[in-house]
Amino acid sequence: MEPMNVSVLGCSGRMGRMLIRAVDENEGARLVGVTEREGHDWAGRDLGTCLGGPERGLKVETDPLEVFARSEAVLDFTTPAASVAHAELAAQARAVHVVGATGHEPGQLEKFTAAARHTAIVRAGNMSLGVNLLAALTRKVAAALDADFDIEIVESHHRMKIDAPSGTALMLGEAAAAGRGVALDAVADCGRDGETGIRARGHIGFAALRGGDVVGEHDVIFAGTGERLILRHIATDRMLFARGAVKAALWARGRKPGEYDMMDVLELGK
Repeated sequence: MEPMNVSVLGCSGRMGRMLIRAVDENEGARLVGVTEREGHDWAGRDLGTCLGGPERGLKVETDPLEVFARSEAVLDFTTPAASVAHAELAAQARAVHVVGATGHEPGQLEKFTAAARHTAIVRAGNMSLGVNLLAALTRKVAAALDADFDIEIVESHHRMKIDAPSGTALMLGEAAAAGRGVALDAVADCGRDGETGIRARGHIGFAALRGGDVVGEHDVIFAGTGERLILRHIATDRMLFARGAVKAALWARGRKPGEYDMMDVLELGK
């Protein structure tokens, strides 16, 4: 089979560069397009020289429509608003849309559902194998332990991260809520300040730490009387997210339109 034609949106950022590297490393994928916003220093220049190497014959474009038109898949770790706009273009082009951006509002998520009627969208708060295994374990443990065990999710990220709780933390919260058979929105406690009163039974708490260059650390704590169970994942290299995104694109090739996540890609079950 011919390599899959893949493009990277927002190519100059830290994740954008890693996505380019991940595509280059994978024999099943071929980089055919990269984008940046209008007015960016890289706009109109050769990607290779932008990255400090020889020319690659691939220009950094500002019009994503043209890039989508020649792509079988696009890798999108941009922003919530941009990824929603890109979903519409993916639907028009019937291109697989792999979304690693997090922090979407409910109304924005509805746009992905609409676009997924026409193409495959793989959207995940985290694209690593380990984190998705953690989510599967979280759901199983939450189902096994009743509300006498309080659930707290603690996450740490670098100082530049702009959303909290992280997409991964929310994914873990969704897994815990699913295990308990409740909706996360009904039991989530994302902020404590001042005199909050006692902890509500059955709630799922979140705490977000930010500092330095932490790639990502997540603990799911099940705290009972006299004992605690802690499930933990620590990421030390962002390339694992980029490689997961390429894996997702290749998995979605030829799939029927719909919304998918990394549990589908890794066949971990729901």
